[in-house]
Amino acid sequence: MPIETTASVVAAAPAEAELLAVPYTSDLSPAAAPDLPLPAAALLAHYEAKGEAGEIVDVPVARGTGVGRVLLYGVGDGSPKALRKAAAALTRRAKGRAELTVVVPDGDAAAFAEAALLAAYTFKVTSAPGKKPVGALVFAGAAEEPVRRGEIVAQAVALARDLANTPASVKNPAWMAERAAEQGLPVRVWDEADLRAGGFGGILGVGGGSAHPPRLIQLSYDPPGATRHVVLVGKGITFDSGGLSLKPSDNMKVQKTDMAGGAVVIAVVSALAKLGAGVRVTGLVAAAENMPSGSAQRPSDVITHYGGRTVEVLNTDAEGRLVLADALAYADDRLAPDAIVDIATLTGAISVALGRNVGAVYASTDDLARELLAAGQASDDRLWRMPLIEDYRPALESSVADLANIESGNRFGAGSITAALFLREFAGKRPWAHLDIAGVGRSTVDEGVLTKGATGFGVRLLVEWLSR
Repeated sequence: MPIETTASVVAAAPAEAELLAVPYTSDLSPAAAPDLPLPAAALLAHYEAKGEAGEIVDVPVARGTGVGRVLLYGVGDGSPKALRKAAAALTRRAKGRAELTVVVPDGDAAAFAEAALLAAYTFKVTSAPGKKPVGALVFAGAAEEPVRRGEIVAQAVALARDLANTPASVKNPAWMAERAAEQGLPVRVWDEADLRAGGFGGILGVGGGSAHPPRLIQLSYDPPGATRHVVLVGKGITFDSGGLSLKPSDNMKVQKTDMAGGAVVIAVVSALAKLGAGVRVTGLVAAAENMPSGSAQRPSDVITHYGGRTVEVLNTDAEGRLVLADALAYADDRLAPDAIVDIATLTGAISVALGRNVGAVYASTDDLARELLAAGQASDDRLWRMPLIEDYRPALESSVADLANIESGNRFGAGSITAALFLREFAGKRPWAHLDIAGVGRSTVDEGVLTKGATGFGVRLLVEWLSR
């Protein structure tokens, strides 16, 4: 279900707007509509407003024989971060209303519109939907182009959230392939027979215990004149029980979102096409359902990945790296990109390291790391660079195969770092980065632009990086 709140742009706020929002800065200077029917400066002083981003002074005003409302809203220092906070607060305040007209503040209108729309996101599977988000947002005084960019990005984030929030009783690898095909771009799908013929042993091994066979999904955007080619690889585990290395029950409750990385890849490629970005991008989603059964892979099994590398599976719950390894090796061998970036809800360890608000980036080159960090800062999908510590490479050693999928014992620990080192083995010598979004891929709160459930983290970041 995409964001249902519609967005439109008008030159100026109509005086008769039933619900009108007008910004003011930290020095309490209101950017008032020409005929604002109230003494804005006096009201702000009366309410001891500070002008902080997200602060709202709600004032009733006469509207003919009825009553309307003016929301005086603070924008802080006017930075993109402050504007996002202000926009989200407005949308949440207008919940249940038919329409909100917003006088757009100076600054990044795309960030403002994006946040206003994201705060309207909801995902419910109920017989009674309850109080709905505001039905329409009218942006007054803004240029059309940045508002439309914000809308496209917000809708892409919503798509990623929808895919991840959909119950696992509905979605499976074939369902993911169908959703990719709906984006109107060239799609190639490897079914179980194709995967076996191509030697994709990681994807087959992880999906072997499920009644729903795995898929490898390729989504392509190739604009005329593009001189750079980037491959995005997403983890698409549509449900992760842990396999025979079964997760505790409480840990399983959120595992419908373990394909969040794959959802991000589908959403990003779709958004880039709508924005007309000038870079060629291929998205790969390694999709499988990790279930226990008589046909599931066992701890101590040895699988052969695309390209011939063998891996001893010491823990079937370290499955994301196994499906990603196949896709990374294929991208390096057949697609010859200028850079590869994978994104995955990969390790619980990264949540311990960075918490719930910052994602991790591991990169093989400083240039790629800098680009992604800058895009994260600009888009508010913030990243922190983590080290690829060579001293931990022995954690991947196996006595029977080329590699092990986890460390045997606890000599090194550092589960997120060793997982990244494992993935690096399959990315070849190309510039490569790994985004571990296990901590930031899910939200436990309804706050700001976030809604409980999947966050779509990574969409804004990757769109910013690839379209600017």
